[in-house]
Amino acid sequence: MKKTTIPERLARNRYVTDEEESHIHVDQEIARRTGTGKAIVAICPAKVYAEEADGTISVEYAACSECGACLAIAAPGALTWRYPRGGMGIQLRQG
Repeated sequence: MKKTTIPERLARNRYVTDEEESHIHVDQEIARRTGTGKAIVAICPAKVYAEEADGTISVEYAACSECGACLAIAAPGALTWRYPRGGMGIQLRQG
């Protein structure tokens, strides 16, 4: 049996993007003041967060794998995160 790579296994997952609303919001002031912005950019395995030239943190919520790593390191109030609305987000597949 051929072993599959991590990218091949991740590609089996299904993503349903909520085009109407993001389930992630960054408080730019708190993120900048506490260093949370740089921390969540560094820790996110899906590369959902990016630091822009002006220092703000952009969010590509459609790529979120809902692992919670960002919540574990974010300063209180810097990040508002909830699961996507019903039927949206990632649907993990065995593999």
